[in-house]
Amino acid sequence: MKASLFVRALTFEEEYRLKFCLRGKDIFALRRAQVILGSARGVSVPLLSQQTGYTVQMVRYVIHTFNEQGVACLVRQSNRPKTVVPLLSEEACQQIQHVLHQSPRQWGKKSSVWSLALLAEVAFEEGLTPHQVSHETVRRALVRLKVNWKRAKHWITSPDPQYALKKSGGNA
Repeated sequence: MKASLFVRALTFEEEYRLKFCLRGKDIFALRRAQVILGSARGVSVPLLSQQTGYTVQMVRYVIHTFNEQGVACLVRQSNRPKTVVPLLSEEACQQIQHVLHQSPRQWGKKSSVWSLALLAEVAFEEGLTPHQVSHETVRRALVRLKVNWKRAKHWITSPDPQYALKKSGGNA
C-alpha cells in the first residue's frame, strides 16, 4: 500500500490564493485548489478523489505538482505535445510512394486498386511501419509527399496482357 501523501506546509500567500480560487470561475483552478486545501487539512488521497471527482492518480499528481511548483500549478498548461515526429519517416514515405506505383497483386492482394487501408497493411508487411498504422496515417504521409490520392489509385495497370491495347482503343 502506498504511503500517505500530503502537500507541504502552505504559506499565507499560497493559502490566500487557493481560497480565492474557490470563489473564482476557473473550474480547473477550483478543483485543484480543493485538492490542495483538502490535503493541507489532512484529508487522505482516496477521500479527496471521491470529493473532487479526480482519480486517485490525478490527486497524487496535483499534490506532487503543487509541492514542486507552488500555486503555478493552478494555471492550465497547453495540451499540445512539445515535439511532433511523424510516424512514417521521409524514407518510408518514399518507399510507400514506390509501392503505390505497382499493383497490389504483387503483394498477394486480391484487389487491383489501392485503398489507404490496403496500403497501410502492405506498409506494415514490408516493414515500413513499426506496427499496423491507420489509413489516416498513410493519407497524411501522402499529403506530405504532395501525392494526389485520387490520382494514385489509378497508377496501377490491369494484369490483362491486352490491357494497353484495350486502353488505347485499338482493335484486337
